[in-house]
Amino acid sequence: MNVLVYSGNGCTVEAVKHCMYTLRRLLSPNYAVLSVEGKAIVEEPWTGTCALLVFPGGADLGYCRTLNGEGNRRIIQYVERGGSYLGFCAGAYYGSKRCEFELGNKKLEVVGDRELGFYPGTCRGLAFPGFVYQSEAGTKAVELQVSKTSLTKGSVPAVFRSYYNGGGVFVDAPNFRNNGVEVLASYTQQLKVDSGEGTAAVIYCKAGEGAAVLSAPHPEFAAVNLNRDLDIPGYSSIVEALAEDDKLRTDFLKACLLKLGLQVNEKDTAVPSLSRLHLSSSTPNMTSEVMKSLQEIVTMIDGEDYIKDDNDTFHLEKPSTWNLSTISSALPGTKDQDANEYSVDLDKDIDYNAVIKRLVVHDKDFPASKETPYFNHQAFYANLKHYQSQTSAPDNKFGRTVMYGEVVTSTNTLLEKNTELLRRLPAGFTATATVQLSGRGRGSNVWVSPAGSLMFSTVVRHPQSLTTQAPVVFLQYLAALAIVEGIKSYEAGFQNLPIKLKWPNDICKQFAQVTYIEMPTVTDAVDPSSDKLEKIGGILVNSHYDSSEFLSVIGIGLNTNNAAPTISLNALKPPIAFTLEKLLARILTKFSSLYERFLQTGFDKTFEQLYYKHWLHTDQIVTLEAEGGVRARIKGITRDWGLLLAEELAWEDRATGKIWQLQSDSNSFDFFRGLLKRKV
Repeated sequence: MNVLVYSGNGCTVEAVKHCMYTLRRLLSPNYAVLSVEGKAIVEEPWTGTCALLVFPGGADLGYCRTLNGEGNRRIIQYVERGGSYLGFCAGAYYGSKRCEFELGNKKLEVVGDRELGFYPGTCRGLAFPGFVYQSEAGTKAVELQVSKTSLTKGSVPAVFRSYYNGGGVFVDAPNFRNNGVEVLASYTQQLKVDSGEGTAAVIYCKAGEGAAVLSAPHPEFAAVNLNRDLDIPGYSSIVEALAEDDKLRTDFLKACLLKLGLQVNEKDTAVPSLSRLHLSSSTPNMTSEVMKSLQEIVTMIDGEDYIKDDNDTFHLEKPSTWNLSTISSALPGTKDQDANEYSVDLDKDIDYNAVIKRLVVHDKDFPASKETPYFNHQAFYANLKHYQSQTSAPDNKFGRTVMYGEVVTSTNTLLEKNTELLRRLPAGFTATATVQLSGRGRGSNVWVSPAGSLMFSTVVRHPQSLTTQAPVVFLQYLAALAIVEGIKSYEAGFQNLPIKLKWPNDICKQFAQVTYIEMPTVTDAVDPSSDKLEKIGGILVNSHYDSSEFLSVIGIGLNTNNAAPTISLNALKPPIAFTLEKLLARILTKFSSLYERFLQTGFDKTFEQLYYKHWLHTDQIVTLEAEGGVRARIKGITRDWGLLLAEELAWEDRATGKIWQLQSDSNSFDFFRGLLKRKV
């Protein structure tokens, strides 16, 4: 399930970042915390997979401009049908029936009714004076008295101090108890405005089958992410006070999330620290060859070798050069006892792209198991050799050279965003990791990918001369086939595992045999097939044209051992448990064989039949919203550009004879929403 943090018109970048980091810390790995734009809320089918919708701080008039009407109607319907809403500061004003902000102040006044109306009364501000837009000048560490009769789960503090900057107070909140309103926390200090009965700062509002928590202050702001050195009188003392109450703040926020029915981490969980990268090959001389190809972009600084590229800087090391002093200087933070990791404060918001990546070059032997305890290089290369011996492909390039990191930003980013490095890497070069801090998905989705997932990216150098016969767009289909075929040929007895392809690049577990899947015909409907399918993996392909070839990076994420936030391969009870090393080897060798054949034949009839064998969509009915709700039946994909073929349906779903070629609009939630017509 997803936790969606609104990042569209009206919110501030800092407010979104605080929300994302804190919620990931408290909710990972049970939920995927993603940002979402206003357009997606209005148009995309996000409700069926959303456990919590969060509106951060900012200016709620921007929210109104984007979401009034259809967007707010969908949010209300989502909550009333059992969903949860969490609003901080501007998000709390926005979730109330009426907003009164600086009434009578001509420069700042914002007054008016709001459509969501989860709180049936008024949120009035400023609760405390001094607010200035786009400034920390009005920041305070406000004391909150917590209601332990309303918050009954978790460790609930009696009193704590929270970051405040511009929030309101919920007027007469205790008087709305019969409307499903509960006061979760109240201000203890004198307020600037009339609050009526009580001084409610954080409230819980029942709405149909769902609920909303509205917080005027910012308990999601961690002191460690605030700049103590701002030139604002008393600001450093405010940050110090917030730091002293940080655990109490976290406990309160956990209790609020539990009140909304979410599953939170029992222990404090930090976003993990970056680790070293380890470069190795199936034979040592291959590692040396890779390093030779990189020599022209290596720069020596103070006797050390570096590669400075578009997105990342890499410090090249030999295994014998490790020492704790060089590691501790790599990143500001707390010294860690493990010399393998860069250590950071628990909640610290770090620009990981700016951190120097230490790349250990293993040109004599594989990394020892104590150096990479979560990835056994010997097992991987042994399985790669075993699977390669079963294929007739003349040149199995994929997986021969691997860059592994226990904790990385993103395997796709490390390759695709560093163009000087990418241009010089051999075809089949593969990056893999145990944990990704900034895993990339469709659109701008970013998340912490937990341990237990198979996460890797591999380089394809596709000749431009073959693009007519073998279009580069089919790489995503080859990758999908390699995953499914790799899983089903992992060992004898795996061929019947219920793994299917969802066009164009999702891997799903099929709970029951489905021959007909009725897709939703209204914008906010939940897919009726959702109880039969569950996503287990996905594919992301990025391609650049360079000289006479396409440089493509295929990124794959596959839930293998992890229990959350979704189902995993080992939960399917295979004959023996999958291991990440062996599964990676199997998928890479399958892809290598498929790709070599693709270069010779293109996506021919044999490929087409193999793809249809594993996909879900033959004769599926879809609604073409961009064409006024026309119904169509999926018949296959085109062999030239991989577009979806669909025949138009009339009354009683009879074919009209009209054929559509469709492409997806690449939205963030469901490729079967917003299908676009290419031609008739």
